[in-house]
Amino acid sequence: MRVLVVGGGAREHALLWALHRDAPDATFFCLPGNAGTARLATNLAIEPTDLAAVAAAARARRVDLVVVGPEAPLAAGLADRLNAAGIPVFGPSAAAARVESSKAFAKEIMLRCGIPTPPARTFSDLHHALAYIDRHAEPLVVKASGLAAGKGAVVCSSRSDAAQAARTMLREKVLGHAGSVILVEECLTGEELSVLAITDGEHFAMLPPAQDHKRLHDGDSGPNTGGMGAYCPVSIATETLLERVATDIFSPLLAALREMGAPYRGTLYAGLMIRDGQSPWVIEFNCRFGDPEAQAILAVLPAGLLPVLRLVAEGGWMPAGARLGDATGAAVATVVAAAGYPHAPEHGALVTIPPELEARDDLLVFHAGTATDDHGRLRVAGGRVLALTATGATVAEAAAKSRAAAEAVSFAGKQFRRDIGWREIARRS
Repeated sequence: MRVLVVGGGAREHALLWALHRDAPDATFFCLPGNAGTARLATNLAIEPTDLAAVAAAARARRVDLVVVGPEAPLAAGLADRLNAAGIPVFGPSAAAARVESSKAFAKEIMLRCGIPTPPARTFSDLHHALAYIDRHAEPLVVKASGLAAGKGAVVCSSRSDAAQAARTMLREKVLGHAGSVILVEECLTGEELSVLAITDGEHFAMLPPAQDHKRLHDGDSGPNTGGMGAYCPVSIATETLLERVATDIFSPLLAALREMGAPYRGTLYAGLMIRDGQSPWVIEFNCRFGDPEAQAILAVLPAGLLPVLRLVAEGGWMPAGARLGDATGAAVATVVAAAGYPHAPEHGALVTIPPELEARDDLLVFHAGTATDDHGRLRVAGGRVLALTATGATVAEAAAKSRAAAEAVSFAGKQFRRDIGWREIARRS
């Protein structure tokens, strides 16, 4: 079997690890990949959004399955391009991927289907947005409608902060086209939860829920990032709550997309706010595996992911009664980021990973923004550099191992949080 994973971050390294575990004799490719994926696959120097080049590479290498990691190529229509070429691909069409590529579209479909989500208004005109913000209760959230690499949502404690966020997106164009349309949304309080499901557009199977840590610094302080770490499982994700997620969120959304002629095939990610410990409200949908959630979820998911992804890519579904499996133990992923991240990450620093870390059975070193120089030395090549995923019997045990591993890695200016999983640890203690 020949498999191509599209993307170059820690999520894609984690996907390769999980797929390689299922089929160690298969041939793997990754584009563009990183220094870590090069150990499991042949990296291809192709941009994921160059649809023609990706399709040509898949054809030339007689690929049996393409698994798309990032959202940008899906939003650009990579799955459509590969399907048209007769190449099985795991990932939604551009029309279905609009649940992430257009927050305005996602909000509209949620409100129409009665999916619980905070009320919001959409604006492309700054004057109208500022007038609405001036009347809105505090706190509030300003979101870019388009793809902004996880940095398009600004939680504002005051109307003045929200007005400034609107100006930076609509007038100053700090997010480019992604911020040309914004949403002004009611700010919900509660605890966030990431629930991912693999679906063929009608049936779906939920993966073990995880919790992401978006803020840069300990104590959930500092600017929003693409994600500084995640853990799995999460005890607030009870069977009762997950039944509500399935019935009130995934089922109506998938039905609505089918009715629109855009059936969703791939991984559907629901970013939830859990209110009063039992009511799931949708903050966002994503059209792919989460990053860094995938690095924690895949570490505790039993083997068997590859055949399911292939079935969905070829238009099928799991046999009746089959399950992806429940989490075995706990996993905590700590992201180690570059100096200057998230606003202006500095590239080029020499990275040192102690060999004993990579020799451990209870630790996975997933590469994100890494590259090797002309002398074979590991260098920083992105904002998020590594994800250190540790496993253990409990979240507290896994968190301690993950934190120690992040401390052991060295490069100039490294940043990481020392409190990944703190809510779960506090609950258990």
